[in-house]
Amino acid sequence: MLQDIRENSQGTIAKIIIGLLVVSLSIWGMDAIVGGFSGEPEVATVNGEDITEREFLRVVQMESQRRLSEMERPDPAMLNEDQIRKDVLDSLIQEQVLIQDASAQGLALNDADIDALITQMPQFQVDGQFSRDRFVASVRNLGMGVGEFREAMRKQYVVNQIRGGVMQSGLVADENAAQLLRIQNQTRNFRSVQIPASAVSDELEVTDADIEAFYNENSEAFSQPEQVDAAYITLSLGALAEKIEISQEDLKAYYEQRAGDLAREERRASHILIEGGADAEQTIASIKKRLEAGESFEDLAKEVSVDTVSAKEGGDLGYAGRGVYDEAFENALFALEEGKVSDAVRTSFGVHLIRLDDIRRSEVPPLAELEQQLRSELARERAQEEYAKVRSELADSAYAADDLAGPAKELSLEIREAKGVTKNGGQAPFDHAGLVRQLFSDDVLEGGYNTELIDVGDNVSVVARVGEYRKAQQLALEEVRDDIRRTIEARKTRELLGDRADTIIAGLEKGEALNALGAGEWEQHEDQARNTPGADPRVVQAAFSLARPVEGEPSYGTAMTQNGVVVIALDAVNEGSVEEGSGDLKQLRTFLASLEGQREYAAYQQFLRNRAEVSRP
Repeated sequence: MLQDIRENSQGTIAKIIIGLLVVSLSIWGMDAIVGGFSGEPEVATVNGEDITEREFLRVVQMESQRRLSEMERPDPAMLNEDQIRKDVLDSLIQEQVLIQDASAQGLALNDADIDALITQMPQFQVDGQFSRDRFVASVRNLGMGVGEFREAMRKQYVVNQIRGGVMQSGLVADENAAQLLRIQNQTRNFRSVQIPASAVSDELEVTDADIEAFYNENSEAFSQPEQVDAAYITLSLGALAEKIEISQEDLKAYYEQRAGDLAREERRASHILIEGGADAEQTIASIKKRLEAGESFEDLAKEVSVDTVSAKEGGDLGYAGRGVYDEAFENALFALEEGKVSDAVRTSFGVHLIRLDDIRRSEVPPLAELEQQLRSELARERAQEEYAKVRSELADSAYAADDLAGPAKELSLEIREAKGVTKNGGQAPFDHAGLVRQLFSDDVLEGGYNTELIDVGDNVSVVARVGEYRKAQQLALEEVRDDIRRTIEARKTRELLGDRADTIIAGLEKGEALNALGAGEWEQHEDQARNTPGADPRVVQAAFSLARPVEGEPSYGTAMTQNGVVVIALDAVNEGSVEEGSGDLKQLRTFLASLEGQREYAAYQQFLRNRAEVSRP
């Protein structure tokens, strides 16, 4: 198949067709092609209203881009397109159900309302003013027309009105929140004693029969997966930059050019952060009114900010330069005047009010201090054009070649080798899933072709081919005997420790003393909280999972640790205190009410979905 593509893609007619497709896509987008041929077919009908294929494909494209942006190494080949299409169709059906419900309730937004919303959105503003050019560019980047965006906003707004109404109806009894906080603040008095693994070492025995039985019962665990030894060429911007010589004159000119950037500006900010729910704008407006009425920013941060760390400091975030905060937060902060408070700023963390407290600037460091850094930056900058040129040449050369020797010699690149690469990957660059998938494809593995040129990192590209292939095979018992022995020893040690702990607990329940049972001395833990620093979390978790002591008799339990097993005797449960009106109690009530509102809204959505008539062609 790959060979047919290689041959046919060189034809003149093929090039003309591809050229026309590229021009069409660049001018009108995918919708022009799909719409032109499809005549607006529907992908589903909800209560008699169609979801068009045009809308469906646009949202699929947007969702694909979103999932790519979340990848550490974006690779389109890693996307599950079938799952994306399914998820998008389900979400569009649900959205249509909600839109119809909003319409039935008489909720609507006129053109003037939409214009007001758009002009107030921070992402469409420049220097605090609405910019039509930025608005149009942003909408086009989403793959939408202005009319489509306005209509999407109209639908989403009315749906959010219902969502906000239902979610705000979530209620939680004050006593429930207080009881939950009392449980969280609870402390316990208990004793513990460690039984080390060495205490049962004399009882530990692993026979050859045990090893053979384990090997036979877990044979799949001892198979060696199929592997390949691969040859590969790496092209990197860094390697090209190392070959570029920078003169002292060029370095000095670059230093003078960068002087403005090198004088780092840092800004000290304070913020109030709230959850980004449907009522966020209303909450922010209420906070701003309280600020205008003279209430302290610091006091309000301590009272309402969900960023509990900075809230304790009155919202203070300290000094930071550019590149530290979320982009929207940073843009708002660096647009503020000293002492001023921003409008609502929405980020992935929630909605912020930001106050600029101070600005400080550092002097430009002398050239001698920055020479190495600036020399490297300038070399990489000059290598960019060469990298793009060589990358294109390598892609074409490797695509047509029957080996890597020709492309390597032609471009003065080194051929390297990697051994034992499996379908799960190997050492870099074969820790890149897209490259590994290509390596094990039929065309490369069986056809003997080179892989495509794969970008495995920022400005790092690799092309590879298979050297030797080895089928999956069962490892011999002798190769894994020692590993099996260690596994069985660890398992039997845990079992013996568990038995020893049960014996000790049985003796304690009969009234025997701990030292008489040969278990050492108790270690006391008074008023132990759930999150006391330095405590073994496994021991604490076990102590807090035990039943309350009855009539002065301790409750016993165990916790397995890295060094052995710990026997625990719970002596007392100390109820946590709750101060009425405290910030912790208010935050917990708000959080629980929010959860209840989300549950109610989810149930409401499901009710509407179950009642809807949905058909799919």
